[in-house]
Amino acid sequence: MTTHRSALTLAHIAAVLFGLTGVFGALIRADATVITFGRAAYAVGALAMVAGLRKRPLLRLGVRQAGVLAATGVLLAAHWVTFFIAVKVGGVAVATLGFASFPAFIALLDVAVFRERIGASEGLLLAFVSAGLVLVTPSFDFGDRGTVGLIWGLASGLTFALLAMTNRRATRGTDAMQVAFWQNVVVALVLSPFAAGKLGAPAPVDWFYLGLLGVFCTGLAQYLFVKSLDGLSARSAGMIIALEPVYAIACAWWLFGERPSLRMLAGAALIILAIILSARGKQEPLPSLRTEAASGRE
Repeated sequence: MTTHRSALTLAHIAAVLFGLTGVFGALIRADATVITFGRAAYAVGALAMVAGLRKRPLLRLGVRQAGVLAATGVLLAAHWVTFFIAVKVGGVAVATLGFASFPAFIALLDVAVFRERIGASEGLLLAFVSAGLVLVTPSFDFGDRGTVGLIWGLASGLTFALLAMTNRRATRGTDAMQVAFWQNVVVALVLSPFAAGKLGAPAPVDWFYLGLLGVFCTGLAQYLFVKSLDGLSARSAGMIIALEPVYAIACAWWLFGERPSLRMLAGAALIILAIILSARGKQEPLPSLRTEAASGRE
């Protein structure tokens, strides 16, 4: 049985690994389609190996399940590609904070699609995220790379919100490992035509980074997050995972000298506060930046 202290440790390690996703995206000298294809391909291999060791069946899928996993796999591909474009254009901090807007998109989609009414807590979340994004925006000039990167980050947050909502409603009853495996298979298949002509471009060290991204920041991070739930409530684990942007910004500052301005830090604080408030208000675990494949989780 996982103790409370060890569960806290596992959750923080998972948050750090999730935060490193953007760092690896910046380190790898390839475009977003190649990074996403490589990440998915490595994740498929790792998940197949784990499933084999644990004797978990991956092939037993009904027609409806296969259709749902194909659709969510396309959403996952769009989420990852837009996130890595944001990293390449605007930097790790801007991309991560743009993506972190996804709780606000979930609230807005609940209103637009399911006609749910916005309560006081959702209204506060939207206000905090909106104010935070205004502060994070480098300038309101579409010629500014930081601003363009933030827009791509917002696109990543929107596609993740769609993915999380679809996973939550349509993949219930499907084994989490099956969901993760087949969604990554779909990602690799969808992007293979776009990445095929560019696979020779990454240097050997880039393939090494892709392996770390796929195995550790995808497979291992998801496993640690799920394992932490043995000793933590979903709410507590979600609030720890909400620290992912903090770890991402700190790593980018240390490795690349991406020193955030006071204005960006203030915006980041508002966005992270909104995520924590969202986690406090729900019993389900917050979908995190990189558990999207199996959480229904930058």
